[in-house]
Parts: sequence; structure tokens; C-alpha cells
Amino acid sequence: MKLDVEAVRGCYPALADGYAYLDGAAGTQVPASVIDAISSAQIHGLGNSGGAFPASERADAITAECRSAIAALTGGQPEGVVLGPNMTTLTYRLAGTLSYGWGPGDEVVVSRLDHDANVRPWVQAAERAGATVLWAEVDRGTGELHTAQYSELITDRTKLVAVTAASNIIGTRPDVPAITAIAHAAGALTYVDGVHATPHVPVDVSAMGADFYVTSAYKWSGPHIGALIADPALLDMLRPDKLLASPDEVPDRFEYGTLPFASLAGVTAAVEHLASLTELAAESATDARGRLTHRASVRDRARLRDRVLASMAAVERYEQELFGVLLAGLDSMPHVRTYGRAASRTATAFFTVAGLTPEQVAQYLADRHINVWHGHNYAWELTGALGIRAAGSAVRAGLVHYNNHSEVERLLTAVAELEGR
Repeated sequence: MKLDVEAVRGCYPALADGYAYLDGAAGTQVPASVIDAISSAQIHGLGNSGGAFPASERADAITAECRSAIAALTGGQPEGVVLGPNMTTLTYRLAGTLSYGWGPGDEVVVSRLDHDANVRPWVQAAERAGATVLWAEVDRGTGELHTAQYSELITDRTKLVAVTAASNIIGTRPDVPAITAIAHAAGALTYVDGVHATPHVPVDVSAMGADFYVTSAYKWSGPHIGALIADPALLDMLRPDKLLASPDEVPDRFEYGTLPFASLAGVTAAVEHLASLTELAAESATDARGRLTHRASVRDRARLRDRVLASMAAVERYEQELFGVLLAGLDSMPHVRTYGRAASRTATAFFTVAGLTPEQVAQYLADRHINVWHGHNYAWELTGALGIRAAGSAVRAGLVHYNNHSEVERLLTAVAELEGR
């Protein structure tokens, strides 16, 4: 299956403003179906969870559908989907819970490749518990996170291994199944940051060996909602801090306060949108805007899962083809340096331009209606390891499924103009 990218773009109202949105690694735009789902949930009335009246029942149904949709996206179980405001908050919550059982002599393994949200919560929790933090290092030349080092780092003292499924700045995709297999052989738990990977590749948390997998919907065309996916039986073994009167069931015991029900409706619509990407070729933009794609399929999780996998496989193929054009263009310019040469990576370019700061480059591009990010992008350890953080790090152009060749060519043309400035 292939993507009809112009049909896909027609689903996104924001793309009509003439800007090239190459900032998807920091957050994507949302399709009309997501906007409509959020609006519809509010229009029809919502109540708090657990009430005897229809507005409350609608909120409960929306929550159940959201869990089911995220399970279909990731290969998890709805009963193991914990919802929260974002990945960072969910990670801090779980780090606080898991670390109750840590003490001196215990060890935690983190990596220099990761976003700081999958580093600092574990480092801080380990420090409070008196546990030791060990670091998996990145190959500075290639950006690879070599698996072999984990055999040395992980021992029978290891409590947790935290690793990313994809770097949010250089795109490196480590061999997560191999790393988690080493961890499990030693009796350790694994926490996989899937925030950057989920928008770009098909995800299977079981095949990955992730005891805990986290993702953020705003990175894959949804609203600002985070989710943690785990085996419900594993979650049931954990006792987080909670209000005495709040639910004690899994996954509810991990969710603090009232959930944003209208946004949860948007998450479900975002998963449905992703599942529909290869089905949009025969539709007009108007048709795509006016419906929630295969709404009933959320109740048939197996069918939705199949469609998601097929669609995300097409997304990966398309993005990699487009990324090849972008990377070849940047690497052909003598005044540009790109970072990352991993064998497996997402469509994310991180680069500097000779004689200019990353901020100056980003501003030049913004003046030409090309959206990119600059700076460390919270990859604090990686930009430090690469030796570029003190100088402003680099510029990031992140491709997603609605970007097209015209936008890539606009970026390449503008960057070429910067030679000698």
C-alpha cells in the first residue's frame, strides 16, 4: 500500500497556511477529524466519571474507547493503558513508584541517546534511593547505541533499564528487543520511550520486550495526552501514591484527578486517522474532513490493529524515501554538517551550518515560512556527548507522513542559500 500524500494533507486544515511544517518531531498538526471529535464530545455534553446519567456514561465510553484505540496502535491491552497529561509526567509517576523498592547496591541503566524525560526521572529516583546509575554510551561518529555494552552494564543488581525506541534528534533506532532480552535475563524491568518512534513505525510492545512503553498523542496527530502501556498484571503489582478515596483498580490507580474526556475523544480519532492513511486515495479532502474514519472499528480492536499496522508500514516506507532526498541534499552541501549515521533511524535530520548559530539558521528558515527547531530539544545527554550543546546544538528538521517533496526542496534551497553568509 502507498500513501496518497496530497489526500492526506487535505485532512489537515493547518497545512493550508503555506508554511512548511518540518517541526513534526516536536509535535504534529491535527487532522479535521480530531478537531471534530473533540468538539463533538463537548457539544454533546460530558460529566465526570462514574455517574448514573448520560453525560457521565459518555465520558466513561470515551475513556474506554481511547484505551482500546491506544492498545490497537501499540499492540497492548486496553486494561494496561494508563492515561496522563504527557510522557514526562507519567515517567516521573512510575519512577516514584518503582523506586520505593530500590536501595543501596541496586542499579539502574539509562542511555546517553535518550530524551531527558527518560533519563532524569530515573537518575533522580535512584539518587533518592541510594541506588547506582550506569550509562549506556552513544557512538559519537555514527550515533549508534551499541547493544553489546548492555551485557556488561546489566547484572543481577539491575532493577530497571530505560532506553528509547528512537532518538528524538538524530533518529537512531536501537535494537530494543535485544536490549530488553538482556535485561529480562537478569531479572530487570524495561522502560521504553516510544514518543519519537510511534509516529514513524509500526509498534508492537510485546515484540519489543517493553515492560512499560510510553507515547504522546500530540506526536502522532492527536491532542496533548500521554499514555503508558504495560501488562495489567504488572501494573497490579505496583502501589503508587494516590488519594485514599480514588479508584484502586488498574489502570485507574495510576491516573491522578479527572481525565480530559474531550481530548481523549481526540486521541481515538487520531488513531483512527492513522489507520485510514492508506485508504484516503479515493477520497476528497471534504470527505476526509466530514467523518471519523471507521468509527465502529474501535470496537473491533483486532481489525483496527491490522489497519494501523498496514498504514504505519506505508508511513515508514514513504518517510524513509523522502528522508533519503533530504539527507542526500544536506550531505551534498559543503557548509552543512549532519549528525547521526545509524543503520536504522527515523526521518529526522539534525544539522549545523558553518558560520551560523542554529538559532540564526532556524530564524532564516522561519522568515521563509519553513518551520524547524533548534537547540538541544531535551536530548541533553546526547548533545553533550556530541560536543555541540554549548554552541547551541543544531537545527532539527523532522519529517512526518503529511510532509511532501515540495517542502523538502524548499528547505534544501533555503539552506543552500546560507553558504558563505
